[in-house]
Amino acid sequence: MPESTVVQESEEAKEMNRFEVRARMKVREGKLEQFKQQAAELMRQTREKDTGTLAYDWFLSNDGTECEVREAYVSADDLVDHAFHIREARGALFAESAYDHRMAFYGEPSPRLTELVNKIGVNVTFFTEFQALEPAGVH
Repeated sequence: MPESTVVQESEEAKEMNRFEVRARMKVREGKLEQFKQQAAELMRQTREKDTGTLAYDWFLSNDGTECEVREAYVSADDLVDHAFHIREARGALFAESAYDHRMAFYGEPSPRLTELVNKIGVNVTFFTEFQALEPAGVH
């Protein structure tokens, strides 16, 4: 098998096995600009420190009162690493400009992730895939 085919297949396997997260929060009244600055710091730290983060995309509602972060990781353990990398900046965000943090996990959580969630008491819902559309040509 040509090397490029092997690389392509392993990239496709990673894509299908990745661990996805949706995080939602509300922005404190009058704190939108501070929220944006703190979110920028979280993004900076993620870029500098994370190695297993595939997506970390922030979205604001049109009225600036709610935020959704769409995240994807190579594995559930990479989410744990990310959580430790941004711990202090995330703490400041929720202490000063955000509240009502809710998360949804899509995929099989690792023992490390389960332990972390139980330890810190995150408001999380776990979802397990039961069907999916396969990309064309994959059978």
